[in-house]
Amino acid sequence: LLESVMTSWRDPLQLVVILSIIVTTPLKGFLEGMLSLARNRSLSIRSNHRRNGSQNASTKRTGFSFNSLRGNVQPELSRKLYRIIKSENNLITAHETAGRERISIATQLSEWGEQTNDAAVSDVSDKVGVILSELGEQEDQYAHSLDDARGVLKHIRNTEKSVQPSRDGKDKIADEIARLKMKEPQSARLVVLEQELVRAEAENLVAEAQLTNITRQKLKEAYEAEFAATIERAEKQIILAKHGRRLLQLLDDSPVVPGDMRPAYHHAQQARQILNDAEDDLRDWRPEQDDFTVDPSDSMSNSKGKQSVVHDDDANIVTSSVPGNRTVQESDDASVVSNGTRQSEAVAAH
Repeated sequence: LLESVMTSWRDPLQLVVILSIIVTTPLKGFLEGMLSLARNRSLSIRSNHRRNGSQNASTKRTGFSFNSLRGNVQPELSRKLYRIIKSENNLITAHETAGRERISIATQLSEWGEQTNDAAVSDVSDKVGVILSELGEQEDQYAHSLDDARGVLKHIRNTEKSVQPSRDGKDKIADEIARLKMKEPQSARLVVLEQELVRAEAENLVAEAQLTNITRQKLKEAYEAEFAATIERAEKQIILAKHGRRLLQLLDDSPVVPGDMRPAYHHAQQARQILNDAEDDLRDWRPEQDDFTVDPSDSMSNSKGKQSVVHDDDANIVTSSVPGNRTVQESDDASVVSNGTRQSEAVAAH
């Protein structure tokens, strides 16, 4: 019994209290006291836990996870692109949610039209629901295309993460060389560090070249895919919206006088044909081949033209600063003005 008490109670003060109880209390009373103490102890822990849990439930911060801290531990070079990729993921989730909601609304619209007991409303709402459902599918496909483009951006982020250690290593060696030159200019370690710096700069040069190549290539590839998906989504939405408006024209909304009967609905076959047309148009859709080319000679010629203008302006400034040339130039300007006035007078005379 004493051994169990020793292993169960680590606090010396509690142990003294228990031993005093053992000495002054019969065995039966001691066991009952121990059970009561253990029971009260466990109940107080539970009650405190529940009370603390109820108090902290209202002030508990939600949404905390290790994923929320991941952006803070990214290398400096890839941190901004990481946030862009994270925001793209939120955008993809929003489009997926929009697609699901569109499909859900389409189902609800069809079910509502069926219970109106109006043949025209029932048929048109059902067919419009099909159009809305297809719009939701297009939204989901667009979300998948955005996800593919987001995956391409990850190549840039991964390359940035691989280049960051190369930059840090080169800077660290350069800082150590500068510190050593200030403290021990004649140290033999300077030669070793300078050789390491040359190797680090060579490695960093290769890494930087790879980074700029991948950045340009993958940036172009990612947003080319996103813009192509945006065009496809927009044009297919236009196709579906136009056929949806065709369906709405089948519904006669002219007011009727109370007691009169509406004409019977005879456009069920036409409504089915509209859906078939929409399906055919979506299947036959093809992206247009846009040819966007940039002629390098244009930029070079523009730069050359600007340089020639600058050189001409500089030459004019230099020549105008010479007194003799200034008088010649003024006389030339005067002759030009006089000739211009003579020509204008001649034109007026004619």
